[in-house]
Amino acid sequence: MMIEKSGSIRLREIPLPQGTTPEQQELAQGMVRVNHLYRSALKVAVTQMEILDEEFASLYDHSPIHHIEYRIKTLDSIIKKLQRDGHEITIDNIYAHVNDVAGIRVICNYLDDIFYLRSLLTRTESFKVIREVDYITQPKESGYRSLHLIIDVPIVISEGTLHLPVEVQLRTIAMDMWASLEHELRYKSDRDFNEEETARLRLCSDTIYEVDREMQNIYQGKSPEYAE
Repeated sequence: MMIEKSGSIRLREIPLPQGTTPEQQELAQGMVRVNHLYRSALKVAVTQMEILDEEFASLYDHSPIHHIEYRIKTLDSIIKKLQRDGHEITIDNIYAHVNDVAGIRVICNYLDDIFYLRSLLTRTESFKVIREVDYITQPKESGYRSLHLIIDVPIVISEGTLHLPVEVQLRTIAMDMWASLEHELRYKSDRDFNEEETARLRLCSDTIYEVDREMQNIYQGKSPEYAE
C-alpha cells in the first residue's frame, strides 16, 4: 500500500481521465483498497499452502501438493459477475457478493490428495470453511471436475483483524489439463459447440476421471479386482 506523508495517511490516488463521473471515481479509488486487502488475504492463504508443501517435502516421501497457482480477479471480471447476479456495481457489493476476488488453485497428484488436503485446511484454526462445492463426485454438466472451498482468511491491518473470503480450487493434474483445454476450446475460439462436441468433452472428462482412479490404485498398490 502506498502512503502519502502529507497530513493524514490515505491510499494513493489513481489518476483518472477527464470526464470521469464521481461514481466511477469512487469505484476506482475503492478498488485500490479492495486490491490491497484481497492480495493480503491471498498471501496469507498461499503462505499456509507453501508451509504445508515444504513440510511434506522435507519430512515425508510424498506431498499432496503438486503446484499452486493464484490470482486476483480483474475489475472487469468483478463487474461482470455483479451484473450477472443482478447487483449494483459498488464497493460494498464486491465485499458482500463476490467470494472469489482472491483465488487459489492447488494442483494435486492423486484424488486422495485432494480430500486429504481438504481435511488439513478444514481443521486448521486459522481458516474457516464458509462454503464447499464438490464438483468431483458431482461434476458440472460440462464435465468440469474440481473441489471448491470458500475459506475465511483473517488478515491483520491497521484497523484490526479483517476476515475476507478466498476461493480454493483443488484438482488433480488430469482434471486441470481437461479444464484448461476445455476453456481454451470454448472461450478462446470462435467455435460454437454443438451437442455432439459437448458430449465428447464430457466423455473426455469421464475418461480422465477413470484414469485418475486407476493411477490412484496403482500408487496405492491395489489390484484392479480390489480397487474401489
